[in-house]
Amino acid sequence: MAYFRSLDEGATLRHHFRHADEEGGLWYFGAVPDRGELIVIKQAELTPAGRLHRYSWEHLEDHGFLTDQALHPEEDPLEAIPAEEFQRVWTQ
Repeated sequence: MAYFRSLDEGATLRHHFRHADEEGGLWYFGAVPDRGELIVIKQAELTPAGRLHRYSWEHLEDHGFLTDQALHPEEDPLEAIPAEEFQRVWTQ
């Protein structure tokens, strides 16, 4: 938890992505670079039923959990999105 918190609080550069899964859910990721990788520090899941689950260092798990895998936008089916779009979902 301390690792994710320090990344979140000390980040000067942030990246935001969206991913649509096979079931119609949308996943939103806020990530920061660390040691050559993009580490997810905030993650939101909007289910097909409209339920929102949020994960960060402040709330690591409940229905699901904050991923511990680095993002690889060049390999993963992720769409870069503006920070404002991520914040809109995160704060709803």
